[in-house]
Amino acid sequence: MTSGPAEDTLRAAIRDVPDFPKEGILFRDITPLLLDPEAHRLAVEKLAEPFRDDPPDQILAVESRGFIFGGTLSYILGCGLVIARKPGKLPADTHEVSYDLEYGTDTLEVHADAIEPGSKVLVVDDLLATGGTAKGALQLVDQLGGRVHGIIFLIELTGLGGRDQLGDAPVYTVLKY
Repeated sequence: MTSGPAEDTLRAAIRDVPDFPKEGILFRDITPLLLDPEAHRLAVEKLAEPFRDDPPDQILAVESRGFIFGGTLSYILGCGLVIARKPGKLPADTHEVSYDLEYGTDTLEVHADAIEPGSKVLVVDDLLATGGTAKGALQLVDQLGGRVHGIIFLIELTGLGGRDQLGDAPVYTVLKY
């Protein structure tokens, strides 16, 4: 997506927190954006924009900040919402995938019956860094028979190469740092 007044407004609402969660990391904190109704609304509108003319059948929102945008986007785009959680958080039968991160491995789960086979699934998260979590979400969609319609993030940290982990899936970001 291009830079302009909307993106400038969103950038101004995101707080930089040095040395969090560990020394040497510059954390992009979206909580001030969420506190600002205008900035929050603008962020959701920018996230929905690429999919208004061709909406997904389902949105897969990744724990935890992907939930913030996923629920609203499913409402705006008129589609179902699937939540991907850390292990042990979902009450029914689940399907899981483990994936590599820069500092180890992690696991995501969805309900085994959550993704309709053949459905167009949009994966939503707040931030793309190294791409491990998003890659795991894509694997869940694929393993349950869905078709990846796209992946969208509010923020992309371009220097960490996350986009390279996502194969040929269409990736959309609102802000790049």
